[in-house]
Amino acid sequence: MHTVGDEYHGLLARHDAMRLRRSLLSPGQPERPAAAPAPEPYDGRADQRVIQRGLDLVSPFDDLIAELYAELFARHPYLRSLFPESMEFQRRHLAHIFRYLVENLHDPDHVTATFTRLGRDHRKLGVRPAHYEAFEAALREALRRTAGSRWTSVMEEAWLRMLRFAVGAMVEGAEAALGEPPAWRATVVAHERRRRDLAVLRVRTGEPYPYRAGQYAAVQSPLLPQAWRYYSFACAPRPDGELEFHVRLAGPGGVSEALVERTRVGDTLRLGPASGTMTLDEDLPRDLLLVAGSTGWAPLKALLEEASARRTGPRSVHLFLGGRRFADLYDVETATGLALRRPWLRVAPLVADEPEPRAWESLAGAVLRQGDWSGHTAYLGGPPALVATAAARLTAAGIPAGHVRHDPLPATPGLALAGL
Repeated sequence: MHTVGDEYHGLLARHDAMRLRRSLLSPGQPERPAAAPAPEPYDGRADQRVIQRGLDLVSPFDDLIAELYAELFARHPYLRSLFPESMEFQRRHLAHIFRYLVENLHDPDHVTATFTRLGRDHRKLGVRPAHYEAFEAALREALRRTAGSRWTSVMEEAWLRMLRFAVGAMVEGAEAALGEPPAWRATVVAHERRRRDLAVLRVRTGEPYPYRAGQYAAVQSPLLPQAWRYYSFACAPRPDGELEFHVRLAGPGGVSEALVERTRVGDTLRLGPASGTMTLDEDLPRDLLLVAGSTGWAPLKALLEEASARRTGPRSVHLFLGGRRFADLYDVETATGLALRRPWLRVAPLVADEPEPRAWESLAGAVLRQGDWSGHTAYLGGPPALVATAAARLTAAGIPAGHVRHDPLPATPGLALAGL
């Protein structure tokens, strides 16, 4: 009697066997025949126009995504094990991916870079090219069911070309990362509750973990298999290999609750590869402006550690730590202690006693009133309302867009994704 697991592993074995057979038949040659013509550049702008003309037939994407997963799991029940028990989070972020693709398809280079990174990260989930093929078939059927009688073959083919383009980048990203582990095992060596809803975790991996200050990684708890959430590193790379994360309790039943309330010293977590481009320039040519709200302090703390360790430090750094009340500034003593040792650092706590998201918008405005930041490079961390508002206002105030840096906002693939 075959089990679901047997079918799943049989599919992977057949896929790998086909690749091995092609490799043996053409030793030393790429899988694509040498005489094959180079593929035509993808015309994302043309497909974008077609997709946008029929977008009202399949959006908002809730019904489309519900049909897609129902079809995928009906055809391939064994794929359900790749996803977390609750699909709500996954559905929401697949909708973000669809919106991102439709809005950015006119810029294939940008899409390629984003999905190459995503493909590298998805190795931790055990995703293989065969899974993407199953996903495409399910999407085709879901599009037809959701769109109704006005759906056309032209619209369908534009959607599928868009999907294949993104998947191609993901496969390339995964194959380019074959020299590194899909995920790293990390042992919790310290767990400190700084507030009722916030914990600082320190972990050590069993093998070297490459990353830079300002980056982030997906974290999985064994308490919630296949559920991954992204957290920024709160320290620069250290000689002992210890990593630090700041985790705020976001709600019941999720990864944050598992990490804050049910994780203990000695427990084992899994980490995906490091991602993110919010890193320091090599020569620090400009003064720095750092704006943090809540646990957005974590990546900025790591950046300050790196800047402090450099032989030639920055000329000037202004750090604004924001919260709805002073008690929210859970690690302000670390920042002020560093300022006592580093004359180039100025720390200013900001408190806005208002409900969210107005509090974060108020804090962003307060930073703008503190000075002229046009000659600075800005690093922003915290809730999306703070980051988006501060980024827009700083750009309008004269900082070039390339010098306003932050992690992707929730509508961009790469943050808080789990599963396919």
